[in-house]
Amino acid sequence: MSLSSAQVLVESLEKKSRILDEIMKENEAQETLFRQGELDMDALDASADRMGKLAEKLELLDDGFEAVYDRIREELIENKAAYRGEIKRMQELIAGITEKVVSINAARMRNKLQAEKQFKKSRQQIGNASSKMKASQNYYNNMNRLNYVDPQFYDNKK
Repeated sequence: MSLSSAQVLVESLEKKSRILDEIMKENEAQETLFRQGELDMDALDASADRMGKLAEKLELLDDGFEAVYDRIREELIENKAAYRGEIKRMQELIAGITEKVVSINAARMRNKLQAEKQFKKSRQQIGNASSKMKASQNYYNNMNRLNYVDPQFYDNKK
């Protein structure tokens, strides 16, 4: 194995860290959207699309990292001294990535709660509008019946 294989692992972790930074920024943008009085569904949809693309990139990086690591793992273990710098850098990156993942998960849970509140509020508004519409429809029907006069010469006997 060459030093370039170990360097590929380091670069992969660095890219993963940058993508996680982008996800954190996107989480903050979503949090801002949820805190607004009126939820902008188009902006939320665009944000969700960006998050999906970032998640796909992460998955590709993880798959590539696993493939390279599986191929060179024994060499790294046998020659720890030769790859000391790369191993130390990978450990630092992995620690940073773990912190970012924890932070992202916490932000996603907060955003999920905010989204549920926003959707509940929207459902209540829809329910209120629906009940107002039913009340006005009932009023309209009742008012139309006021002008209706039963036939006066109709025999009700059988």
